[in-house]
Amino acid sequence: MLTGFTAGMLLAYTGMLGLCLGLERHYRQVWQQVPPAWLRRSLRAAGWLALALALLACVLAWGAAMGPVGWFGLVSLTGFALVLLLPLAPRLALWLPAAGGVLWVLLLGAGLWPGEPF
Repeated sequence: MLTGFTAGMLLAYTGMLGLCLGLERHYRQVWQQVPPAWLRRSLRAAGWLALALALLACVLAWGAAMGPVGWFGLVSLTGFALVLLLPLAPRLALWLPAAGGVLWVLLLGAGLWPGEPF
């Protein structure tokens, strides 16, 4: 269950980050340049895809009844974390899901993370 929760949390944060960077003002806040239209659309599409994968991870972890409820909670939690982190450290907000994913895979592969992989 903890593995699915962590996967759902990382995917929800990545999805919210993709949707956030799909907006011109937030992209400019992080990269100090205006993004092309194709990049904004791609970021939004990747954000929605990551949110859908987060829903799948939550359903696999908690079942069909509680999975969507947990997903809504994770999306709210990660969105709030992103809102607090983006004005203070925008580059950290970008690297956080990548570092978390690498750490999660390393701990899971070494057997140090409790829970079974999907």
